[in-house]
Amino acid sequence: MHTVWKGAISFGLVHVPVKMFSATEDKDISMKYIHKSCGSPISYVRRCPSCDVDVDWEEISRGYEYDKGKYVLFEKEELEQLSATTDRTIRILDFVDLQEIDPIYFQKTYYLSPDQAGSNAYQLLMEAMHQSGKIGIAKIAIRSKSSLAAIRVMEGCLAVETIFYPDEIRPISQVPNLPDGVNINEKELTMAKLLIEQLSTPFEPDKYTDDYRDNLLQLIEQKVAGEEISLAPAKAETNVIDLMAALQASIEAVKPAAAAAPTPIVTDPGPTKTKRTRKTAAKKNDETTEPTLTPKPKRKTTSKSAKKTIS
Repeated sequence: MHTVWKGAISFGLVHVPVKMFSATEDKDISMKYIHKSCGSPISYVRRCPSCDVDVDWEEISRGYEYDKGKYVLFEKEELEQLSATTDRTIRILDFVDLQEIDPIYFQKTYYLSPDQAGSNAYQLLMEAMHQSGKIGIAKIAIRSKSSLAAIRVMEGCLAVETIFYPDEIRPISQVPNLPDGVNINEKELTMAKLLIEQLSTPFEPDKYTDDYRDNLLQLIEQKVAGEEISLAPAKAETNVIDLMAALQASIEAVKPAAAAAPTPIVTDPGPTKTKRTRKTAAKKNDETTEPTLTPKPKRKTTSKSAKKTIS
């Protein structure tokens, strides 16, 4: 792994030298713009529109537009000086519970390893955090950008998750067209909850793949091999009006998979109802006016029709 940052973690008066490595990698397939007539890649240059000349990096500074067309300029040294006191220290400010942080705050994950003679302090901090069940909230500057960060233990390694500052999170009140005061049909709600239960499974990240990237790689290999490519048109989606029929068809579609899965062991029956109990209760509540959760044999045609509606 390539070292992206070197510094230290500090909490209280404890100083832990560490190296930082990126925990994730971007696997997007990069493409270039090509001039069709000759097949050459298009290059981009730094050009000043006023002077009509190409500009070298040595002639470029950073600027902030405080008014239309007016800038205040900063040299690289000035910006580096602003972060000089923090860019080599991950300063832990507080210890909190991970569950208290909403996932919207998380940005990017890095791994930390002990640097120089910091193995003992590194191991001490990691074990103390592991046994306490806490994570550290810290400030860090990476490539001159200041961020909040969450330091946590991951499989015998300290990891840093950069997180947004609160004022960088847009308020939900800015989201348009959110439903307000919509009446929920109890029967539809029961079926929706049943569908969620049948689709629920332990999180196994290895089973999720980037289908677009896989298909694009296959297409690239075919084009390199000179094969003629023909893509089938995508099926047009049909707007489903009958929500109840769609829910019923969805439940029927996942039943074979649910039946093949092993039955979970219930260690605490408590007040939670089983799937069979919920089906029975829903049937008794409105047996005469609403369709049952499990269609009768004579209504198989209706279920197939619903399946066609949502395909």
